Amino acid sequence: MSIAKIRLFPDGVLRKKSDTIRAFNHEVSRIFQVLEKTMESQASGIGIAAPQIGILKRLAVVDVSSRVPDAKRLYLVNPEILDTKNPVLSREGCMSLPEYTAPLKRFDWVRVRWQDPQGKLCEKTATGIEAICIQHEVDHLNGILFFDRVAALKTDMIPRRFSTR
Repeated sequence: MSIAKIRLFPDGVLRKKSDTIRAFNHEVSRIFQVLEKTMESQASGIGIAAPQIGILKRLAVVDVSSRVPDAKRLYLVNPEILDTKNPVLSREGCMSLPEYTAPLKRFDWVRVRWQDPQGKLCEKTATGIEAICIQHEVDHLNGILFFDRVAALKTDMIPRRFSTR
């Protein structure tokens, strides 16, 4: 399976809402394989959504195992955030805008429901970086980029080379 090219802002596909998956077939598995390989090719990638490789489908991968012991890779089909708690300020970046990071408010606790690649309904409570990453990827599926949530773009967007995480 090949690595896809990451779509970079201002690519118009990043601003479109993704289509719901209705058929759970080989195509879904193939897209997840490409998403995995593409995310793994990025040094700091902990999540990726299908629009970032030009596919407007509600598919995303979240893998914070490099930062959270015992975390499992999540394959999210049609994810929806059901509940949120504990707003926190965190510094965020994105593979589709690789040169910048910015502080923004996300929730440190989310309850999320999704389907797995076979169509089985799943639900979990996520916390910390996993909760933040899930919100980031769900935003991608809705055509929202992280800097849309930044309070003051002029002062808060920082070139990544000057950022500390």
